[in-house]
This record gives sequence, structure tokens and C-alpha cells, in this order.
Amino acid sequence: MTHYYSAKQESPLRLKMISSVLRGKEIEFYTGSGVFSKDKIDDGSYVLIENAIIKKNWKILDLGCGYGAVGISIAKSENADVVLADVNERAVHLAEKNIEHNKVNASVRTSDLFSSIPEKFDTILLNPPQSAGKQLCFRMIEESKEHLNKNGLLQLVARPKKGGRTLSEKMKEVFGNVEVIAKKHGFSLYVSKNS
Repeated sequence: MTHYYSAKQESPLRLKMISSVLRGKEIEFYTGSGVFSKDKIDDGSYVLIENAIIKKNWKILDLGCGYGAVGISIAKSENADVVLADVNERAVHLAEKNIEHNKVNASVRTSDLFSSIPEKFDTILLNPPQSAGKQLCFRMIEESKEHLNKNGLLQLVARPKKGGRTLSEKMKEVFGNVEVIAKKHGFSLYVSKNS
């Protein structure tokens, strides 16, 4: 049984195009079977895109990028340098197509968590695959610490009533701080600063 967080997808790829206004820009994305939320921008990603703290000249990582909605929206609206990464090879292929289609300053890598990501970032944006289980989400939080610059931010979106509180507690344990900077559609955007 393959999931959107599996490396290889068995279903045939049926491409489709969706569009949405994100951070004030209309953006189109290729999506398809075997990737997360293929029919529309999911509410969690939407809350993350609209509310993420992004500063000038920041180096940004969209971890678990799927077809690239979060990273590409940020790259397009903020003219930022974004690295996208996902374990799902089909998602990476779609993200490459979407980077090209939207003509943004971004690159994408196939990476199991941080396996292909040696460098550090000013912020890591994360809509964690909670259906993959708590342990994987905890690892994403723990390993993010090693990949953030001093004062860098981990920005994670989750539903408080569906495991988000547990993830925010883990962020507090790892970083020593966490705050909620946005709430919408049943999601909270949690932010921890790396000291």
C-alpha cells in the first residue's frame, strides 16, 4: 500500500491543473494522483502560506513539499530563495514542473527527511504528514534544529485537536520555545526560534 509519503507511487499519474490566490498572487500548479491534496490547496498549507514569517534574503526550506504549493507560493510572492524537498519521487517531479511553470527562484530535491539536505536555513516550513505517525513528525522537528541558522524559525502547521498540541509540545521541548502566530480553518501555525 503506497501513501503520499511513500517514495514510489504505483498509481498511473493523471496530471491536472489547479489554481489559487496565495499571498496575493494567482498561482497555477500541476498536481496528480499519488500526492497529498491533489484537488485543491489544503487548509493547512493555506494557513502556512498566508501567515508564514518571511524576511528579505532569507534561505527557506519547504520540507515535505508535495507538488510545491508552499515553497513556490513563498518564492513567487516574496522573491525568496527556496529549497523544496520530499521523499515522494512523483511529488518531486511535479514540484519541478511547477517551479518551471511559475518561473520562480527555487530548487527541489528527493530527500528522506534531511538525507539530501546538508545546509542550514533561516526558516523551515512544515505541514507535517501526521497520517505517517507521530514518530516521523517528531523526527522532522528534532532534525530541523540542526538545519536552522541561529535565530532561524521552524514554522509548523497542524490541527490542535488532531495532534497539533503534541507537536507544539515537542517543538517547545526541542527549541525551548513555541508560539501560535495564526489560527484558521481549525489549524494553528506554531513557530519556534532556534537559539
